[in-house]
Amino acid sequence: MRADGRDWPFSAETMIGRRRLDNLIECLTTVLDDGIPGDLIETGVWRGGATILMRGALAAWEDEARSVWVADSFRGLPTPDGTTWPADQGVDLSDIDALAVPRSVVEANFERYGLLDERVHFLEGWFADTLPTAPIKQLALLRLDGDLYQSTWEALEHLYPKLSVGGIVIVDPWPTTENGTTSTTKSFLWTGPGSGGGEPDERADRKPPFKRGRVPNLLPPVG
Repeated sequence: MRADGRDWPFSAETMIGRRRLDNLIECLTTVLDDGIPGDLIETGVWRGGATILMRGALAAWEDEARSVWVADSFRGLPTPDGTTWPADQGVDLSDIDALAVPRSVVEANFERYGLLDERVHFLEGWFADTLPTAPIKQLALLRLDGDLYQSTWEALEHLYPKLSVGGIVIVDPWPTTENGTTSTTKSFLWTGPGSGGGEPDERADRKPPFKRGRVPNLLPPVG
């Protein structure tokens, strides 16, 4: 269960599980080894585990040029707007206290590993308020973990245009229904401003979904 990220651990810095972490390491290795230009970001960070791993990877590669962006409300999920975003109807996680992790807790988690420095940038607030004006010039890796259709669309709308050719987008979670990020990502990448053609790759190993470069390559996630 923990390996697949199917639970909310009491004390761990991340809930995404070992297999999703392995996928993130694989993607980080790819963009860093290939020299894909740009920073690293996660939208929806919980206790910060995935972004801590990103900053740790920069340290391991002795990369002194890139930054890690940590985007979250730090007060949980918003109440879904089912009128504007019909796909979010019935997906209300706004009253779950376990998902509301203060920024101070995330900063302390970075500090625990000696990784909180001037190259870790926090974007605190709802994505609609922070992402349009975020001072991000270019991205090599974008990890989306906003849970709602609205959150995923807003992240794609404002950050996908900053993705370098050869960069990677990881989309997590990947619901099995038409609600949420499945239909969001397909709508954006096949019919929206990020349209690039291609077909989703439904692989049996169920690694997290990702897209590289300008041609979508979407994979269903672990769990």
